[in-house]
Amino acid sequence: MVQKAKILLVDDRPENLLALEAILSALDQTLVRASSGEEALKALLTDDFAVILLDVQMPGMDGFETAAHIKRRERTRDIPIIFLTAINHGPHHTFRGYAAGAVDYISKPFDPWVLRAKVSVFVDLYMKNCQLREQAALLRLQLDGGRQSVGETKESAGLLAELSARLAAVEEQAEALSKQLDESADAAAVATAAHLERKLTGLRRALDALEPGAGAPTADRA
Repeated sequence: MVQKAKILLVDDRPENLLALEAILSALDQTLVRASSGEEALKALLTDDFAVILLDVQMPGMDGFETAAHIKRRERTRDIPIIFLTAINHGPHHTFRGYAAGAVDYISKPFDPWVLRAKVSVFVDLYMKNCQLREQAALLRLQLDGGRQSVGETKESAGLLAELSARLAAVEEQAEALSKQLDESADAAAVATAAHLERKLTGLRRALDALEPGAGAPTADRA
């Protein structure tokens, strides 16, 4: 069963959260509300998120401060953050958003279609990374438990075939996503996709090394 990705929506105004939920409901993912920066940080302690939509202007801890805390944590520093703001800002204000670690900075009122498309890209990248971690875990089990007889039994051969087929499916999906990003996505999404492809290449090399006659298996850390 494919688990749904979680998307964190952070805004102190309930009507804004309701609007975001209406826009993003078509993605059929799990939408999690947070009405303050503090509440968002608590949610990030226990759950993994594909992307964070973060309002800039909030009482108490504003969006910039919240993003700074997110980027300082090892667990959350790589989660994409899309800033949402209702104020008229100049280049300096925009730069502050990107300096705080945002992958995008969108002014309200925004185009619902554009926002949904941007969020969808990061959800797709997150799901591919989850699949990649699953393949890596299976590969590690094979490396740890079957080094001495890899390829010599039907069980080993069957596991290798299953791993290879599952990895091939992820590779195909990642290639299709990369082609889509080359046409329309922003630089941050393209860089994330490129990192995913490097990790896939490393995993494929490690899997190939397990084939009979390939010599001692080595893992390439991408």
